[in-house]
Amino acid sequence: MIAIGYSNVRQNFKNYCDKTTKDFETIIITRERGDNVVMLSESAYNNLLENLYVRSDPAYYNELLKSINQLKMGKGLKKELLDE
Repeated sequence: MIAIGYSNVRQNFKNYCDKTTKDFETIIITRERGDNVVMLSESAYNNLLENLYVRSDPAYYNELLKSINQLKMGKGLKKELLDE
């Protein structure tokens, strides 16, 4: 995570856009009067929204955690996909 001033970001906007997309860096754009802004890649943003959605349903999230623990304990089943 990088914190950088608004003026610097404005002068080097392409550079910071590349950092967010190519290096998966989160940029905190600081402003003189507060009200900072966060810049992140679209894929990071989509991932964040997906995680929020999954965690918003406690029953689904608990089922997911239960399944992950079962896999870690070697209790997963391997199944073949059928071609139709």
